[in-house]
Amino acid sequence: MRKGGRVVSVAAIVACAVNQDGRREILGLGIGESEAKEFWIEFLRGLRQRGLSGVKLVISDAHEGLKAAIAQVFSATWQRCRLHFMRNVLVCVPKSHQGLVSTLIRQVFQQPDASRAHQAWRQVADELRPKFAKAAAIMDGAEYDVLAHLDFPEAHWVKIHSTNTLERLNKEIKRRSNVAGIFPNEASLRRLIGAVLMEQNEEWQRQNRYMPQHSMAEPAEALTDSTPPLLGI
Repeated sequence: MRKGGRVVSVAAIVACAVNQDGRREILGLGIGESEAKEFWIEFLRGLRQRGLSGVKLVISDAHEGLKAAIAQVFSATWQRCRLHFMRNVLVCVPKSHQGLVSTLIRQVFQQPDASRAHQAWRQVADELRPKFAKAAAIMDGAEYDVLAHLDFPEAHWVKIHSTNTLERLNKEIKRRSNVAGIFPNEASLRRLIGAVLMEQNEEWQRQNRYMPQHSMAEPAEALTDSTPPLLGI
């Protein structure tokens, strides 16, 4: 984007959520030159000031600035995106062993409940430790963040363990924005991405519910709040 007579790289931040009816919604768009904690705090506070409340779970990658902002702005559980976590672990493993390590970790995600998943997680970490100490250390530090979704209704697990919804949306935004190349100003960038987001939001409203409506009441009953959005960033 052109700014002050020069071309700068900017980040476009998108948040979406699953509402009380089990439907997905686009919540907001933020644009900035930095993804530092201050930028994330401003973005999340903006969502809250516009009426976002009752957030129970925030799903994102492990960006330190975002994690700190989530803790400061929302009293919500944080779910580390499972797919991003797997990529972080496999980077620490030689390619010849990545298939084996991936298979071992996926066994954790096949467990029927949280207790057995945590037990399997620690067993896999210990199994990896002798040969892949760095990968095991990542598992040690990420256990509760990656398995946070298991404290929510089982019907939601497949939908809330990763940022898949946003990944697909981001690909479409990149496809459309790459055509423009360099935007003349922030307003033009917002118009293009905003149009993509509006189209996607309308499409979501026409589709079947992302989560069963009756199951959306379960987090509310368990956590004593009547509005339980699940927020992905």
